[in-house]
Amino acid sequence: MAKPKAVSVTQPAYHNRAFLESADGRPLRILAEYLEPMARLNSEGIERLVVFFGSARINEDDPLGAYYSQARQLAQLITEWSLTLPQKERLVVCSGGGGGIMEAANRGAREAGGSSVGFNIRLPHEQQANPYLTPELHFEFHYFFMRKLWFTHLARAIVVFPGGFGTLDELLDALTLMQTGKMAKIPLILFGQEYWDDILSIENLAKHRMISAEDVQLIHKFASVPLAFKFLKNYLISTK
Repeated sequence: MAKPKAVSVTQPAYHNRAFLESADGRPLRILAEYLEPMARLNSEGIERLVVFFGSARINEDDPLGAYYSQARQLAQLITEWSLTLPQKERLVVCSGGGGGIMEAANRGAREAGGSSVGFNIRLPHEQQANPYLTPELHFEFHYFFMRKLWFTHLARAIVVFPGGFGTLDELLDALTLMQTGKMAKIPLILFGQEYWDDILSIENLAKHRMISAEDVQLIHKFASVPLAFKFLKNYLISTK
């Protein structure tokens, strides 16, 4: 009787890169973009974020460079204050991990001696990780919707500087989640009042009855770093 052929040894499924990168493996990739960041954030004791949104196109030395400086200063003030709090109450500055306003926020936090988170995403243009991220807190995402989940999951406040489509998408996503009760109502600051008054009229949405009058109160506009910081600090102290 002939001997049966030896069964070829193959690798475990979780080592099969071709499968993991296939269409059939997509649910595992999505789950990995939830579980891996959660494990790393937990290991670093990160539970409370102040999230900065804003354009990757605003550089320190261009005509809109004042916004870069203001984002850097605000992130620095938040971090300096946070480091005086008990460990469990500390707030960590978070950005999308790229350049422009994102870089400014991470830079300010680092200069204040704190950690800073970057939820970066791989794009064909613009989005390269900035050098001010805490290495252990630098995350790379493939899926926009998983990246957006992490922006809101641990957020205790959101600060939105001038930006384009991506910034508007992140802003409106957060507003929708708060309006519908899918996330807690937290401070949402639009920084650069002149810019936002020109670009976005939330009040007109209420005027045309597309949103309720109370929805307008979800947004707070500021043009001053000290006033924005004072507002955030007072709110965060009251909601420890």
